[in-house]
Amino acid sequence: MMDHSQTYTFILSTLDLLYRWVWGLPLMILLIGIGVYLTVVLKGLQFRYLPYALRLAFGSQKTGDGEGDITHFASLMTALAATIGIGNIAGVATALTVGGFGALFWMWMTALIGMAIKYAEAILAVKFRRQDDRGEMCGGPMYFIEYGLGWKWLAVSFAIFGAIGAFGGGNMLQANSVADVMKSMFGIETWITGTLIAIITGLTLLGGIQSIGKMASVLVPFMAIFYILGAGAILIVHIDRIPDALTMIVLSAFSGQAAVGGFMGAGVLMAIQVGVSRGLMTSEAGLGTASIAAAAARTDFPGRQALVSMTGCFLATIVMCSATGLVLAVTDVFGTAGADGKLINGATLTLAAFNSVFSWGGYIVTIGLLLFAFTTILGWAYYGEKCIEYLFGASSIPYYRFLFTLIVIPGAILELDIVWKISDICNGLMAIPNLIGLCALSGVVIAETRLFVHILAKEKLVLSE
Repeated sequence: MMDHSQTYTFILSTLDLLYRWVWGLPLMILLIGIGVYLTVVLKGLQFRYLPYALRLAFGSQKTGDGEGDITHFASLMTALAATIGIGNIAGVATALTVGGFGALFWMWMTALIGMAIKYAEAILAVKFRRQDDRGEMCGGPMYFIEYGLGWKWLAVSFAIFGAIGAFGGGNMLQANSVADVMKSMFGIETWITGTLIAIITGLTLLGGIQSIGKMASVLVPFMAIFYILGAGAILIVHIDRIPDALTMIVLSAFSGQAAVGGFMGAGVLMAIQVGVSRGLMTSEAGLGTASIAAAAARTDFPGRQALVSMTGCFLATIVMCSATGLVLAVTDVFGTAGADGKLINGATLTLAAFNSVFSWGGYIVTIGLLLFAFTTILGWAYYGEKCIEYLFGASSIPYYRFLFTLIVIPGAILELDIVWKISDICNGLMAIPNLIGLCALSGVVIAETRLFVHILAKEKLVLSE
């Protein structure tokens, strides 16, 4: 008989093995292959229409008067609430520690092709969305797989993994991160933080997507601008180092990273592997989750919302992750050890980088972590709700909201190594049915895109092909 410690170790090792299998080379190749394929068949749409998409998202272009629950902007902010999270601060630092600064270059490349994936997910989500008994729009991979392909079993599998992921990575892990920061910085007990987060989350969820969209529309722009301004101040102080930093990032992407201080160095393959996997996780391209929020948008054509949705990939990775990566590149903390003699990593490394320039720099990271984690809870609350509604009907929503709110408290208190692993595995398992759906319905994506480009040409908003 195994004791508690042995059982815990066995479960962790089993989950670790499953994680490596799910997020192995086949899934990486599938994700990148689909991204490259969509980029080619859509003729680089994500590059050609990015300026228009950004204007559309932030309100200076026609958005259409079609059906939907929330605006383009609120839909994008809801998706970014779930996408922009701890990974943009701690995840980037971890990626660079393991894969060197070349990993950041491959994160950029992954995000650029990931934009085509997010565009395709959103166009299908809007085209195949349905209205529920409460009059709200429901969409996402489970709907476009069922109604576009008729593969109910595959749609159900996505919804199951999405619901589990919402409780794990979207809820408990975020609450745990907030509680940990509040205790280390301000001495507030974890259960107090958990209770406060649960109350605010519960009150927000009562209003459904309208309430979540409004909260996200306020918090997401504030937290993003606040963090970018802080990073920008550091980059201005070290503006003379930026050209060398960019050169190092590009060169190390193709030649590897030499050992620096406590950093042991990384080869090209490691830089590519870490950069691609982290780029996919920080942008959520391929997971299909962002399309659930896209389906709620008020839009006249699927293509219009799809352009807005793809900007989330650009903002989350090209903008937010670059801010963290460049700060680490121009400061002198990379490869240094902490007081315990161990190599500093994750959020601690980013915190050290900000503190190395301004004595108050750590507060920027702390506030960023708090807001990023809380908005991620809200975004994933909506994703999970739609997955549960798909599986059990609209009558299950009040029970889901109550349970989701309640689970925040133990999430803030418990050690969550096992939850981390389960969450990561579910994310990978969500990607599989979503990507199969994208492949099978790529013809629909191409046809809808041609139609919308023709409409844009008529509107004289962009040049026709």
